[in-house]
Amino acid sequence: MASEMPSNVAAWLVAEKANPLEIKPSEFALPAADEIVIKNSAVAINPIDWKLQTMARFPLQYPAVLGEDVAGEVVAVGQNAASRFRKGDRVAGFALGFTTPRACDGGYQQYSVVLARLASHIPENLSFEHAAAIPLATATAAAGLFQKNYLALHPPSMNPTPTGQTLLVWGGASSVGSSAVQLAVAAGYEVFTTASPRNFERVKALGVAQVFDYAADDVVKQIVTALAGKKLAGVLDVINKQGDAISKCVEVVRQTPEARQVISTVGPILPKLEGIETIGIFASTIKDNEVSRVIYEDFLPAALKGGQYKAAVDIRVVGHGLESIQTALDEYAKGVSATKLVVTL
Repeated sequence: MASEMPSNVAAWLVAEKANPLEIKPSEFALPAADEIVIKNSAVAINPIDWKLQTMARFPLQYPAVLGEDVAGEVVAVGQNAASRFRKGDRVAGFALGFTTPRACDGGYQQYSVVLARLASHIPENLSFEHAAAIPLATATAAAGLFQKNYLALHPPSMNPTPTGQTLLVWGGASSVGSSAVQLAVAAGYEVFTTASPRNFERVKALGVAQVFDYAADDVVKQIVTALAGKKLAGVLDVINKQGDAISKCVEVVRQTPEARQVISTVGPILPKLEGIETIGIFASTIKDNEVSRVIYEDFLPAALKGGQYKAAVDIRVVGHGLESIQTALDEYAKGVSATKLVVTL
């Protein structure tokens, strides 16, 4: 049996802050009952990967295989996953990577093991390169929007019923922000967002009702004025490079009478301020609740096929092969905006 298994190769982070990643063999793991194995055709780079390599921001068991965004074809299916997937299916998946001690769960390798409830079918007209930009950003946005102990919004659907409520997404042009905008619109919410002026048209195309320049001195006043008479369902802050973003979000909530006093943030987590609760988002938490099914099974396959949901950031293919992953990580360190760096395999 072992001789029939494919050989696997991964880009390993062999020690803390090791650079470059080392390209070495990795075990080809068979899926458990609730898992699938994906032969990766494209993987995407995320901020967390760069931070894990350069800053050791999370305790890892070395050697480790990083990577969360994968897209490719299913090559093995666990017993419980067989009702949804079969060999040869084109899919995008959220690989749990650094959150587990198993190397097979990482994305930066030829074959990754992914939980079936964190994978979605993708249509033939969606390239693997663009599909790879979707899973983690979608999971992060969904974690902050729909989990019961976060904003607890209504779930998205192909035919949403208007809720009569407004959501503020701070940073709508980012990969997580654009995912949040699309999910919230599909859930029936009016969406306000912030962005730089050069990205206004990009976020407007996603269905936002109003967009504001986050750098404007009076941006809080502008948003509060626009929210007059509306019920604010909450705030999702996806900007983690601007220290004042969360403070401005707090000010918006504080000055909006009809506001739910909760802010989901991927930035610095602040203590409860005058009744306003800020909750840090960790994308992988959706694997343990109904949100993973709602997003990856009930919504994404149909929404991707129908064009209701897409990778709304630009895709830049940095290179081909596992060796290019380090190149992409180094490129990310130089700074990117509204762009997802992708490596094809």
